[in-house]
Amino acid sequence: FHLKKKFRRQHVDAKMTEKLCNTEISNRNIYKIDNSCKETNTFILSIPAKVKSICRGDGSYDENSGMTYSTATFRIIKCKLKHQGARKPSCQYEGRLLTNRIIVVKCEGKLPVHFDRDLLPSERNDGEQL
Repeated sequence: FHLKKKFRRQHVDAKMTEKLCNTEISNRNIYKIDNSCKETNTFILSIPAKVKSICRGDGSYDENSGMTYSTATFRIIKCKLKHQGARKPSCQYEGRLLTNRIIVVKCEGKLPVHFDRDLLPSERNDGEQL
């Protein structure tokens, strides 16, 4: 079972909207291992190639965290769980559209395998000028 496919299934969808959180999380079977609901799931509004490019030169690697920061900014949909501790199949999410976000991912073999977090360009204050 491929981590990369899982990343794409859980986090990449150019057509995602705030309204689709419940449907998509259910359809894509995005849960924790014990079938409890994930607190948050983030969808990157982009085509897979653009997200992959973060790990192929369009990102900057951070030695300290082992994470790669996108140089491009993305629009994302953040789905937040409404009720803590809810379990499948009753995961209810509230979706929010966020724009101009830097995506922080873990890359393996030039592909993103883990979505770490997102931040605004102004939050990226590790001393490096973009």
